[in-house]
Amino acid sequence: MTTLAATNQEPADDEVAGVAWNLDPLVDGQGEEGVRSLLAQGLERADAFAAAYAGRLAELDAAGLRAAMQQLAELHELVGRAGSYASLRFAVDTADPAIGALLQHVQERATEIQTRLLFFELEWAELPDERAEELLRGEGNEFFAHYLRTERRYRPYLLSEPEERILAEKGISGASAWTRLFAELMSSLEVRLPSAEEPVSLEQALALLSGPDRDERRGAAEAVTAALEPGLRTRAFIFNTLLHDKAVDDRLRSYPGWLTARNLANEASDESVQALVTAVSNRFDVPQRWYKLKARLLRVDKLADYDRAATVADVDERFSWREARELVLDAYGSFTPELGNLARRFFDEQWIDAPVRPGKRGGAFCSYTVPSAHPYVLLNYTARRRDVLTLAHELGHGVHAALAAPQGVFHQSTPLTLAETASVFGETLVFGRLLEAAATPASRLSLLSESIEGAIATVFRQTAMHNFEQEIHTARREGGELAVEQFGALWEKTQEELFGDAVEVTEGYKTWWSYIPHFINTPGYVYAYAYGQLLALSVYRRYEQEGASFVPDYLKMLSAGGSLAPEELGKLVGLDLTDPGFWDAGLALVEEQLEQAEQAAVEAGRV
Repeated sequence: MTTLAATNQEPADDEVAGVAWNLDPLVDGQGEEGVRSLLAQGLERADAFAAAYAGRLAELDAAGLRAAMQQLAELHELVGRAGSYASLRFAVDTADPAIGALLQHVQERATEIQTRLLFFELEWAELPDERAEELLRGEGNEFFAHYLRTERRYRPYLLSEPEERILAEKGISGASAWTRLFAELMSSLEVRLPSAEEPVSLEQALALLSGPDRDERRGAAEAVTAALEPGLRTRAFIFNTLLHDKAVDDRLRSYPGWLTARNLANEASDESVQALVTAVSNRFDVPQRWYKLKARLLRVDKLADYDRAATVADVDERFSWREARELVLDAYGSFTPELGNLARRFFDEQWIDAPVRPGKRGGAFCSYTVPSAHPYVLLNYTARRRDVLTLAHELGHGVHAALAAPQGVFHQSTPLTLAETASVFGETLVFGRLLEAAATPASRLSLLSESIEGAIATVFRQTAMHNFEQEIHTARREGGELAVEQFGALWEKTQEELFGDAVEVTEGYKTWWSYIPHFINTPGYVYAYAYGQLLALSVYRRYEQEGASFVPDYLKMLSAGGSLAPEELGKLVGLDLTDPGFWDAGLALVEEQLEQAEQAAVEAGRV
């Protein structure tokens, strides 16, 4: 580990500069031509599938349904490989028009294929419940049974085949087009810092908010606000358009609320999600208590919004790429060699793209791609300790995807509400390793502060952002197009509910809603972070209680992918997700860490 004074310049690390993923396996090394070939095959197979099965689903027996689903699985693999290749290339170079054109081609052809297959979903929904269940219980049908069961929950909200076809076709020039425009605008955003000669990316500027110098944090925040200002009205228009587009879809499908479609996809009831949001909102005192302690640690009367991520450490700890890799692999391998060996493949076989580059999408993610290939991880590695934990987090997604791949294309992925389980678990493993190595109260305080702030960001802040989404979707539907000032006012309101009297919301911060991609890409997504974080913390507590005997159950849960309902997956590791007190238990774990941090602050002589 390298310890450096805080600086606006990233430490030189030639090794991370060369960490780029190899996408060739997705298209057999054929590049763009491989994408077009896969899509052509997909379209041909879709036509053949429709010719064989359209209007005949009710006539199939269990074996016939199995044969049809095997053909659909192969078709999904073809289109998934093409789509993954194009979207991952776009993620690392959003500025290249040729890559953007390829992504558009994929979206158009994928929609064309989707429209040819719409009949299947509609005919499946029309089958009587008894008949559908009889077919699903057929021998060998396990690889798609849960998937088709969950599809039947959409029965009340499906339209006719011609109507579904129109919605699918128009989506390419509608919501997906606006989403792509937003991504391109944000990837090209440049922030001009007061102390830097050249502009930096939004990602690099936001990273400076964790630095120890308050003037630099304030300067970085003001620079971010200045960079956001010129395109603010454009992003507000994109947001307004997508809010209305979703409202129209929900009205046409007769969804009772703006969140219903997301809850269906997450296999969560409206009531259970509201219970989660209420439970977390009722404990906003936890982040407020931390922010008041942090103000004392930073020797300020009251935190401003740009102080929330500030380090409380005396030094700015940096980790080279090699140090980060070995630390994460050691933590995973110590838990179980199976996960350690899987995680190592990401490094050895070029499944990671790590450096910050112009035009590259910000943040981090793991793409599952398709079961016949392998997952890929994108990072923007800036050598901070937070980046080490992000690496551990995304590799958690990666090993989850790899373990669940044998489930096949219908069951590899879990609902969003369980998608964070392995990632947060892996991050907590690495955090535990770092905490064990912390020899002084000051170093423990520094680590605990990062963990608490991670939980605040994932549980409490995401819930506040959910409340913001609730406000804007409601306001857009009731009052029409929202002005930039209305977005800002609702953002300020929901952020102040989170902060209480512990944090000052500055004027510039009122526009920061406008760079968050989840609101644009996946409406209703953010509460799943809180769900997943609290679930993962509960899973980790079981590990603490049971030790090595817990490992087989944990691997079994990850390997199940999405083949079971969330409640059944929880039972595999001894958790009852239907218990109303479940969320309170997870929140208690966060509060325990806060108490440890308060004690460490006293022992370190900081308060």
